[in-house]
Amino acid sequence: MATKTARQTRQDLLGPYLNDHLAGATAGVSLARRMVASAAPGSERATALTRLAAEITEDRSALLRIMVALGVQVRGYKVFAAWAGEKAGRLKLNGRLLRRSPLSDLEETEFLWLGVQGKTAGWRALRELADSDSRLDAGRLDHLLARADRQASALETLRSSAAEHALTTDSS
Repeated sequence: MATKTARQTRQDLLGPYLNDHLAGATAGVSLARRMVASAAPGSERATALTRLAAEITEDRSALLRIMVALGVQVRGYKVFAAWAGEKAGRLKLNGRLLRRSPLSDLEETEFLWLGVQGKTAGWRALRELADSDSRLDAGRLDHLLARADRQASALETLRSSAAEHALTTDSS
């Protein structure tokens, strides 16, 4: 009886936890795609962001597959709220009406990096659970963790470049 209660409680907690990660992934996909669209075509930044956006989209799909495997129902209202929040985030007052602020690349890169850090934490939690839950593929989670580490590293490179451009050069 205690085992069933513990398992039910774990399942009850997995739902909100994974739905929160799905909401974050939804916002991350939207932000990554917007960043690709705003990058200079053919630039190193555009190339790196295109790859990152594709991987982040794949990671969101992987999360959805994990949720199905664990029997976790998607909560559409959380996904919608994250999507709408990302869209609302575009409306910040940055002193520019018709063009992007030089800070936009820096701030967006930092937000995406933070999202990747959150995703990494989620993959780690699931990886720990995989040791006792046969519905989870530990090898696949190891792959997702390694990819998230590469994404964080690529974003740090982009962030550093954006900071230099925005904060140390005349970009007005």
